[in-house]
Amino acid sequence: MGEYTIHIEDVEPVLVLGFEDEHLNKIEDAYPETKITVRGNSVKLKGPDDDIDDLREIIEELIDIADRNGDLTDSDVETVLALQKGDSTKPAKTNPLRDQTQDSENFILHSQSGETITAKTPGQQEIVRASEQNDIVFAIGPAGTGKTFTSVALAVRALKTRKVKKIILARPAVEAGETLGFLPGDLREKIDPYLRPLYDALEEMIEYDRLELHLAKNVIEIAPLAYMRGRTLNNAFVILDEAQNATNKQMKMFLTRIGFNSKAIITGDITQTDLPQKRHSGLISIQDILKDIDGIRFVYLDQNDVVRHRLVREIIDAYDRHENKNS
Repeated sequence: MGEYTIHIEDVEPVLVLGFEDEHLNKIEDAYPETKITVRGNSVKLKGPDDDIDDLREIIEELIDIADRNGDLTDSDVETVLALQKGDSTKPAKTNPLRDQTQDSENFILHSQSGETITAKTPGQQEIVRASEQNDIVFAIGPAGTGKTFTSVALAVRALKTRKVKKIILARPAVEAGETLGFLPGDLREKIDPYLRPLYDALEEMIEYDRLELHLAKNVIEIAPLAYMRGRTLNNAFVILDEAQNATNKQMKMFLTRIGFNSKAIITGDITQTDLPQKRHSGLISIQDILKDIDGIRFVYLDQNDVVRHRLVREIIDAYDRHENKNS
């Protein structure tokens, strides 16, 4: 039998223990032979030595997750418990969850279901590194390379770790032969089809109720590019998606909205521009205009970064061969 006391620092104890001790109850159920006593920010463990060692690692890991993400979900607790209980061959004083996630340079955050979200390809990993080292990053590459998903994951991580106060996601609303005014429904119903991919990415990373609350309070804002005009975006992680459909003027307008303590990622595929023939893509022009500015980085992804169905990569290769042959 042994005893050990853990002091919860840097985060609120309720984040780790859960509302009405819901997280603590899960831990106690998993280790019924150990008595856990909480006083203020101190957690006292008393029980078998092996259980004490496990619980110390579990609670310290939960503190790390709460500090890193600004939150701790039921899925986080269940994942940590499952990993710790399931690794019977681990050497003393190792942490299986940290080995798989936190110590991996490619780890970004946990999804709302508890799964790890990582930068899977060299291009995605370069986006992560570039964003950590620069305030503005351009991620240019074909469909299926994870440009948008990786960028949204970085934005959610920055929000959870309180590096920014809000997330702003924008897309050019290029009307395929129809204007927004003639589409049925209110404003949100009109623009949602253009913004759906951004919602899809967020729904994988944030629990539904919390996401709806963030959207209602404008902590997360998703809007057409045109709605950025006249604003100054401070303390924000800003993403412009499908930027190949932004004109030169729109691109300049967007980039000059960025304020203090903000980061921006601009994603797009310059081979899939939907602009009318007489209008030039701002994403194509910007590569020459901003190429020598410190703090701005261009990351180029290719078919080797495609993470969709294997046929997507072959389709991209086929189109490249066709275009090269015709040119």
